[in-house]
Amino acid sequence: MSFPGAPFSSPLYVMAKPAGSLCNMRCRYCYYLEKSKYYPGARPFMSDDVLENFIRQYIEAQTMPAVMFTWHGGESLLRTPDFYRKVLRLQRKYARWIHVDNCIQTNGTKLTDEWCRFFKDNGWLVGVSVDGPRELHDAYRLKADGSGSFDDVMRGIELLDRHGVEWNAMAVVNDLVAQHPGEFYSFFRDIGCRYIQFAPIVERISAKGIATADETAPIAPFSVTPHAWGEFLCALFDLWVRADVGKTFIQIFDATLANTVGVEPGLCTMGRTCGHAAVIEHNGDLYSCDHFVFPEYRLGNILDSSVFEMMDSPVQRRFGDAKLASLPAQCRRCPWLRLCNGECPKNRFAISEDGEPGLNYLCSGYRRFFAHTAYAMAYMRNELLARRSPASVMNLYR
Repeated sequence: MSFPGAPFSSPLYVMAKPAGSLCNMRCRYCYYLEKSKYYPGARPFMSDDVLENFIRQYIEAQTMPAVMFTWHGGESLLRTPDFYRKVLRLQRKYARWIHVDNCIQTNGTKLTDEWCRFFKDNGWLVGVSVDGPRELHDAYRLKADGSGSFDDVMRGIELLDRHGVEWNAMAVVNDLVAQHPGEFYSFFRDIGCRYIQFAPIVERISAKGIATADETAPIAPFSVTPHAWGEFLCALFDLWVRADVGKTFIQIFDATLANTVGVEPGLCTMGRTCGHAAVIEHNGDLYSCDHFVFPEYRLGNILDSSVFEMMDSPVQRRFGDAKLASLPAQCRRCPWLRLCNGECPKNRFAISEDGEPGLNYLCSGYRRFFAHTAYAMAYMRNELLARRSPASVMNLYR
């Protein structure tokens, strides 16, 4: 199947939830556990019919020569290795000329030798959720019995290393982590992690729960403040730029440099528009984004409509274009707009200096970070344009 004039000039992503919101942990800041209320009753496991339809349609919707499957949760390892072997068989069946890659996100507590052999043998990238050293990680990342999960996660990471599995870290910067950038960064350096992703947690909470769509709800206490976010980014950048450019890859720094150069940032929150990254629930329901799994953002179901049709629908196009179209005047005249593009729409509930709604809650933190790193980013941009290594920026800080 081909789609002449296909609109997706960049890769189309659909994050899959093969076990829905089901998880063996009870992280205090989790925004996804409560999605179970939309699917009461049956065990939220993706059926064979939904799985095959998803894999076929997702591959058919691509206009690029490669496709990335991302398996997420809840906890993705609540499905068995046999489930993911089935995934591989179906990918081979429908891949045609498209190269297929797989990555999977896990809390790391259920990793075993069998899992690690599977990931190594099939070239899967594993993302491990870990928030830094024990005192930071265990403050919020709790097991179902209320105990900390740090030791279990570290055992999982040791298994990945023992089997030579490629993995990266995904951390949440909450109110506590933001206060300890040095300890946070030293931890990842000490365990040999060279690829670090982290995201600020900003959630609103009400009687209905975390991740409420109610923009009047108060900020959850575990959320990072704008000031703390900016200070955290600046402190971390100062540690990284002095010794680790080209050695340790930090997603938000890479994305900022990409926007400085003028290429796609590879991080949806910092892209100019949204709409290319959706999420599919266990029953085949497709939503506009992982952070917008609310009934009003349900695009349909793959058993009734194709992935392509839903992603190319007027509803999803409006969702994607709204990121740019709804920017307040303060953002439009901001010298840093090209670097953040208003960041994630879910965080754009603050009031601008002109009294307009739609300012990003973390705006002042980002402005602090962009101003602090402007010289180094410009230097690295020039080195890249001259086809030299941006790692030479480290010489400026020695």
